[in-house]
Amino acid sequence: MRRKNTANVLWGLLTAAILLIFIFPFLWMLLASFKTQAQIMSGELTLLFAPTGQNYLSVFQQYDFLRYIANSMIVAVASTLLSLLIGLPAAYSIAKFRMHKLSVIILIARIVPGISFLVPWYIIFSQLRLVDTYAALVLSHMLVGLPFIVWIMISFFESLPYEVEEAGLMDGCTPHHVFCRIALPMSVPGIVTSSLLSFIFSWNNFMFSIILAGDKTKTLPIAVFNFMSYAEINWGGLMAAACIITLPVLAIALMAQRYVISGLSAGAVKG
Repeated sequence: MRRKNTANVLWGLLTAAILLIFIFPFLWMLLASFKTQAQIMSGELTLLFAPTGQNYLSVFQQYDFLRYIANSMIVAVASTLLSLLIGLPAAYSIAKFRMHKLSVIILIARIVPGISFLVPWYIIFSQLRLVDTYAALVLSHMLVGLPFIVWIMISFFESLPYEVEEAGLMDGCTPHHVFCRIALPMSVPGIVTSSLLSFIFSWNNFMFSIILAGDKTKTLPIAVFNFMSYAEINWGGLMAAACIITLPVLAIALMAQRYVISGLSAGAVKG
């Protein structure tokens, strides 16, 4: 009994140490967002200081972050919805017709580094005069989000009981109705999980936006450069901006936590 209690204590300490390692950067970022530039540059890791909200005021008043938030939200939501619109039927077809070679090709498209597509994307969109438009950003973000959604959802659709779908067909449902009324409702955890991960990728994407975005469509990761100048870095504003970027994703993840956990566990087990 004593050995078991000792093992539990050691396991708890190890878990706490790992959590501290991962949480510390976020805690430091949050505290620094309420400090002045002098307090941050002093390097003191103190929890006792006079907090200030000036960093957040400057983020919205001086740097117009509301516009960047709107741009990121439009691109992330549009790319996720379009990826779902195309990816869900594609994943269902691949799962039902056992097109495993096609699923491998889609996985390869997901593995290929996104930077290899930057030059072709820029040439195509510049010829079409779509640089600095939402269309260019949405399509470029779908390049990663769509294969990701398809790959996750294939395992979900393969794990659905065939008897349930067969019963729907016997009751007079068309294959389209079986997909919409039976397969999709039974795959809600997977849909939520893949949508959330696709949204997070688009929300945090820097590489495509730095090339294809402009003054009109600049997103949050690109707007962070506003706090960096030749002379100095506005660390307080930068930390406040980082907190603002992290907050929506964190809130969505917490609200969808139940679906994400069940989605990841269900997608990993077939049968």
